[in-house]
Amino acid sequence: MKIFLLFTFLPFLLSSFKQAAASAHYDKILTHSRIRARDQGPNVCALQQVMGTKKKYFSTCRNWYQQSICGKKATVLYECCPGYMKMDGTRGCPAVAPIDHVYGTLGIVGATTTQRYSDISKLREEIEGRGSFTFFAPSNEAWDQLDSETHRNLVDNVNIELYNSLHHHMLNKRMLTKDLKNGMTLVSMYNGQKLFINHYPNGVVTVNCARIIHGNQIATNGVVHVIDRVLTSVANTIQDFIEFEDELSSFRAPAITSGVMDILGRPGHYTIFAPTNEAFEKLPRGVLERIMGDTVASEALVKFHILNTLQCSEAITGGAVYETLEGNTVEVGCDGESLTVNGVKMVKRKDIVRSNGVIHLIDQVLIPDSAKQVIELGGAQQTTFTELVAQLGLASSLRPEGQYTLLAPLNGAFSDDTLGLDQRLLKRILQNHIIKVKVGLNELYNGQELETIGGKLLRVFVYRTAVCIENSCMVRGSKEGRNGFIHIFRQIINPAEKTLHEMLRNDKRFSIFLSLVKAADLDDVLSRPGQWTLFVPTNDAFKGLTDDDKDVLIRDKNALRNILLYHLTQGVFIGSGFEPGVTNILKTIQGGKLYLKTVNDTLLVNELKSRESDLMATNGVIHVIDKLLYPAELPVGNDQLLTILKKLIKYIQIKFVRDSTFKEIPLTFYKINIIESNVQPIITKEDPSITQLTKLIEGEPEFKIVREGETITKVIHGEPIIKTYTKIIDGRPVEVTEKKVTEERIIQGPEIKYTRITAGGADNEEKLKKILEEEVTKVTKFIEGDGHLLEDEEIKRLLQGAGTEYTKVTKVIEGDPQIIEREIKKVHLEEAPARKAQPTRRAQGGGARRRTRLAHS
Repeated sequence: MKIFLLFTFLPFLLSSFKQAAASAHYDKILTHSRIRARDQGPNVCALQQVMGTKKKYFSTCRNWYQQSICGKKATVLYECCPGYMKMDGTRGCPAVAPIDHVYGTLGIVGATTTQRYSDISKLREEIEGRGSFTFFAPSNEAWDQLDSETHRNLVDNVNIELYNSLHHHMLNKRMLTKDLKNGMTLVSMYNGQKLFINHYPNGVVTVNCARIIHGNQIATNGVVHVIDRVLTSVANTIQDFIEFEDELSSFRAPAITSGVMDILGRPGHYTIFAPTNEAFEKLPRGVLERIMGDTVASEALVKFHILNTLQCSEAITGGAVYETLEGNTVEVGCDGESLTVNGVKMVKRKDIVRSNGVIHLIDQVLIPDSAKQVIELGGAQQTTFTELVAQLGLASSLRPEGQYTLLAPLNGAFSDDTLGLDQRLLKRILQNHIIKVKVGLNELYNGQELETIGGKLLRVFVYRTAVCIENSCMVRGSKEGRNGFIHIFRQIINPAEKTLHEMLRNDKRFSIFLSLVKAADLDDVLSRPGQWTLFVPTNDAFKGLTDDDKDVLIRDKNALRNILLYHLTQGVFIGSGFEPGVTNILKTIQGGKLYLKTVNDTLLVNELKSRESDLMATNGVIHVIDKLLYPAELPVGNDQLLTILKKLIKYIQIKFVRDSTFKEIPLTFYKINIIESNVQPIITKEDPSITQLTKLIEGEPEFKIVREGETITKVIHGEPIIKTYTKIIDGRPVEVTEKKVTEERIIQGPEIKYTRITAGGADNEEKLKKILEEEVTKVTKFIEGDGHLLEDEEIKRLLQGAGTEYTKVTKVIEGDPQIIEREIKKVHLEEAPARKAQPTRRAQGGGARRRTRLAHS
């Protein structure tokens, strides 16, 4: 009757266990194993066994589909799932395994050596009797692998040593795998000894780093879990082990001086890959001395060997990335029976379990990027660059206490022609790849300028999926070292030396295009500072164009400008900065659209291949094409012009709408940008009837008299709107002021412009008045500078010896202005460390002033 009730209750008991186990990793992996084996019949589980070993796993999806564990081929086995058994003549495992007390269950799961030792140590009576136990039973193979001396001592003293050892494998309550939570500490039945539980996402459950290989075998008085090794007592901390282990004396020294040793004495769940003395001896002496002499670097080195999670070797069935206490990551994997760190077999001894974690001894020192010099950050793909830097003597200029940024091209960027250059020229090229300051990837922004150690200024261009410096774009792999960053680039960086106009003028391939640019009065646009992308057709694009045809084009300036300005767009767009295979739409100055994309590292413009791209100019970039571009939607209304265009453009159908005309494109698209820096404004008063924005102009202003009848173009500012906010950069608050300004570009009519100088002393003032006799009607600017800039010899003479304490005022008599353009723009006025608000004070004398620099774009 009792047996009948027991078997009636058993399915309910197992069902309850299954439901409660739904959230445990071990049980989830077990469920997947049942699904994989469903074709084999009921209650069959699929396992993977590492070939050449007896190690079996309920596998993760990754291991299953890779058909390997720890890089070794794994075969598939089908066995009854825990708690079930086969029946003769039926498929699968339809029967529930018999249930017995813990002692009998040891035999059911095949742990016969543990069963026999329980018998001879007098433990049998206890585990056959009343109670609720969890027995972590070593498999037969686990006993065979135990150190022979330890094994012999246990068997020779069965009543004490062996009995106590078996009690160390037991809990006085039933705990299934679902109850064994990661990081849990349990108290064994021997002398309060601790058992440390880890339950990993891949389904592996360990007890003091021993893996449960057969779990949840229910007994009438508990549960049995078979484990793959014999447990030994755990005492002391990781700190205690390092302090007394002679093999770790070299590691112990920096661990103590950096204060990390104290961390390893506290409660926790650490994994430490501890390099042996032999590992430290492998390091170059100079590297070791530099790191040990730098407290920051030595602390980083020690912390780079420590994980804040406990990783037992048996839980690692494939590569995984873990964060170290230093902040960077290491990849921990396995190769057969060996553990690997960052892909290298280096673990000499594993799973030294202590009360606050586990230790693995390694025979190589792991050096984090943060402890390396910037030149040491180069990887296998940047060896050409780093070796050249060393050979040409540039490495010695990278001082350990300095701050640098290396822009390292990939090895393939260095052609044989480049490597064959004169060493002085090659050195200058490399100097263009070393920035004077330390700049991380998240500190780069569009329009930024970076100064190299060679004195060149490099421009930064930021796109949706790319960051480029001049003609070259970054690839993944930026690293931060002790004294700088290294960023990886596809190509050698070529700083711009000439304007767009100069580049066209110096290359005979573009002579026809340049002549048309000049005829359209556009050469000034390509000569001045700015940010342009220009698609330049070679002379081949104009094959068949006669002199008469060219004259027709030149006579119709509107048509010519429309065609040429369809090749020009605002902004600098590097070909390699575009996301591959994705169409990018750019609006041209003409108003039409260009469709760009890169395919197989080739730039396509309206589906036409660019023969040469990313030719950098100081005011933009050139992409070379061999066809003339034309907006497909723009109609032609002149038969003669249509005939000419059809000679040149055969890849699209040009629309013809009789008598249609090209719109006029004034040169107002060429704007003056105002760039403001962090200085304070000076407010002055002249005639109270005149309201005018007064500013200082930084640099050397030009002084001249504009004769009557001439006109000039000026920029007049509306009332500015200023917004201030604070952002965090590298952990520190930075105050940013943004100013929204309305600008009106006006043409001012006939004017007389001259300069009045006010200097100290009444006599000088009188003489100046005689020189500058005209009446003044309007004050426009206060200009700070030196007296020698003036052309008037008499003024120079009067100012000699007067020092710099004088004021120059430019006065203008103007005609009526004509507004030709209005623009609203935002400019950053300042970025300065945020500080507490101070009472407002008026600028006095030589105090800080706001300076404004005029720049063209």
